[in-house]
Amino acid sequence: MLQFFQWGILLQVLAVLHFIRRRPQTFWLWVVIFFGPPGAFIYILMEVVPDLGLLRQSFEGFGRRKRITYLEALVLQNPAAGNYEELGDLYLDEGKYAKARECFDKAITSRTTDLDPFYRRGIANVQLGDFAAAVEDLERVTSRDAKYDSNRALGLLAHAVANGEQAADAESLFRQVTEVSTLSETQYNYASFLVAQNRPDEARQWAERVLAKKPTMPRYLQRRERPWFRKAGALLKRLPKPG
Repeated sequence: MLQFFQWGILLQVLAVLHFIRRRPQTFWLWVVIFFGPPGAFIYILMEVVPDLGLLRQSFEGFGRRKRITYLEALVLQNPAAGNYEELGDLYLDEGKYAKARECFDKAITSRTTDLDPFYRRGIANVQLGDFAAAVEDLERVTSRDAKYDSNRALGLLAHAVANGEQAADAESLFRQVTEVSTLSETQYNYASFLVAQNRPDEARQWAERVLAKKPTMPRYLQRRERPWFRKAGALLKRLPKPG
């Protein structure tokens, strides 16, 4: 009996730790607390087990970091643009945006015609808050291919322009991209822009569009989109109540 109790407590602890890290719907926390070990077991079946597929990303991370170590040594011996571009891609995946930008700076030359290194450097610049540089890169990309990366490039350009305090241009770009894209990132960024423009009712509508997608999404997509759901929910809480 004691051993069963100990395992039950362990299940609850694991469930709570997972909840804190992944932040699924709040009612699950009450299920774990009020229903004890059976509730924790149900939570693990419904939320933890599906997340095990995400462990593949962790294992990929080990391989990615090994590849980074190799490329860091390689570029010292062979500073080819392709080597720097691959290293920049890996740094970007690791969230090391300053290092990624440095690599793309070295990968891009006067003879570079491929859009991808400019696009990825633009992403790094957005993450680093260097919006002027991001605009330059992303304009280069979207001027040649407005639909680049499923319209994400255009959405990021709108976001970068908005943060450069060019409201009229940002508005035009956001309207253009939201007509053809349903990316949560773009919709959330547009909502944030509308808040900054003191247009809370419109901001609420766009934040609600992000959250409205959740019930109809497969669970694996819900997990991928969870950060945007959290951000949209937090934005809605900051807005004044309608009417």
